[in-house]
Amino acid sequence: MTVERYIRLMAGTVVLISLALGYHGSPIFVSEWFLALTAFAGFNLAQSGITGFCPPAILFKKMGVPEGNGSCGGGKCS
Repeated sequence: MTVERYIRLMAGTVVLISLALGYHGSPIFVSEWFLALTAFAGFNLAQSGITGFCPPAILFKKMGVPEGNGSCGGGKCS
């Protein structure tokens, strides 16, 4: 897996877990404040798309995760 795929996986997991913990109808509801984590993840995804700066990408690269080769260019992710 590449850095981009790990970031997508991490962001999706954060959003799903924070929604489960912040939504009243969820069986694992804790507090509505967990929805702020969902907003934070969305904000970080947006700023990363605009600026190209992504702190988790830096960490993953330092951990030795290979960078992608633009495999999602052209609408096909492999």
